[in-house]
Amino acid sequence: MKHFFSKLVSGKKSTSAPLPHSESNHVPKKGRNLTSPQASKPEKTEHKDPKARPVKANTTKTKPIQNNAWLKEMQEAPAKEGTTRFIDLDLNETLLHGIYDLGFHYCTPIQAQSLPHTLSRHDAIGHSQTGTGKTAAFLVTIIDTLLKHHSDEARYASEPRAAIIAPTRELALQIAQDAKDLCKYTNLRTATLIGGIDYEKQRRLIQDQVIDIVIATPGRLLDFLSQKALYLDQLEALVLDEADRMLDMGFIPQVTNIVRAAPPKDSRQTLLFSATFPEEVLKLAESWTLDPIKIAVAPEEVATKNVEQKLYLVANKDKYKVLLNVLKLKDLKQAIIFANRRDETRRLCEFLKKNNVHCAMLSGEVAQNLRVKTLENFRSGKVPILVATDVAGRGIHVDDITHVINFSLPEDPEDYIHRIGRTGRAGAKGTAISFACEDDSFLIPALETLLGEPLQCQQLPEDLLR
Repeated sequence: MKHFFSKLVSGKKSTSAPLPHSESNHVPKKGRNLTSPQASKPEKTEHKDPKARPVKANTTKTKPIQNNAWLKEMQEAPAKEGTTRFIDLDLNETLLHGIYDLGFHYCTPIQAQSLPHTLSRHDAIGHSQTGTGKTAAFLVTIIDTLLKHHSDEARYASEPRAAIIAPTRELALQIAQDAKDLCKYTNLRTATLIGGIDYEKQRRLIQDQVIDIVIATPGRLLDFLSQKALYLDQLEALVLDEADRMLDMGFIPQVTNIVRAAPPKDSRQTLLFSATFPEEVLKLAESWTLDPIKIAVAPEEVATKNVEQKLYLVANKDKYKVLLNVLKLKDLKQAIIFANRRDETRRLCEFLKKNNVHCAMLSGEVAQNLRVKTLENFRSGKVPILVATDVAGRGIHVDDITHVINFSLPEDPEDYIHRIGRTGRAGAKGTAISFACEDDSFLIPALETLLGEPLQCQQLPEDLLR
């Protein structure tokens, strides 16, 4: 989609002032054991905390639909062979209105293959690359389910109905923005829990109001669980996004603890997505899901045809000069420059600024509040050039990026795919320019193996060597 596609205070719950907000009936999934104690609503746990206090009522109302002209437009969108219209999925009307506002009438392949099953509460394991619409696939599922399956019983703060776990802060923030857009006309509330942002502010957010959907990175979510500021015993849906990346980053032990804090797999819906499925991820997927449907949407080519790939042989001493000339190309409007290390990214950004290039840096050493501001400025076009490590390789969805520049080739070939996938989005054409110097040219064979085709190394044009 565009850029894709709680009051229990820490401690004892107040029984005198519950929140009148919709709550799950914990509807068992098809084929699940109805006699299981977990198949019905779990009993509230008594939490002890001398600071516990009554919670405020949630007065959020569903936004009224002013007119149905949008609905008529979606209904009149022509049915196309081999495609699925959102209007045909029997989605909640407020959710459908949010999808319409984002400009979408038809599902992507992974959405078309997964939604008929996941909307019926089946678990799913999805295999797809970035940019295929998987974020919308699980968000539409969760939002529609939460809207349709609820009761008038009181709910408490600190008890979300759905949780989405992402490996990086940037990806979590992107998912949160997509969720906000889709929930525009609903009464569902979301919270984003990530490191680098004021801890107490996030704690107040989940404890001062009922939160329906939590989007979080593993470490910060575990922090709140260990502090008894958040509980997952009322969870109805759990999403694990980019499981392979979480494995690579060493998050699996943390994610395992999060899964253990949730209801058993026969009492929740679990959706797991991964770009690749190493053996360890496959084993975890089997243990965390119940009779899942499996969806694999592999493009005909690993790299999209919308991206023109150029690989230039550049001496290490010439890379800075060549980069400046590349940034002067007439068709370059907005670009991400990727480097492998934080120090290299910092030097690049400093060099470009000294040469009057308006740019900003995004890497792990940048404070989270500044990273958020930098991403917003880049999305809005205020900053046309972003210099980044692979922290920006996933989770940045900006349709107008014309160029991706690999100042240094990534050591992991998969990162190359994610990098160049930042351009050529939403049907637009994009260009990926990579520099191969004497230090990293040995990485080319692994890239070619992954791409399934040779990369044509080109001599630098004269105008790029001036």
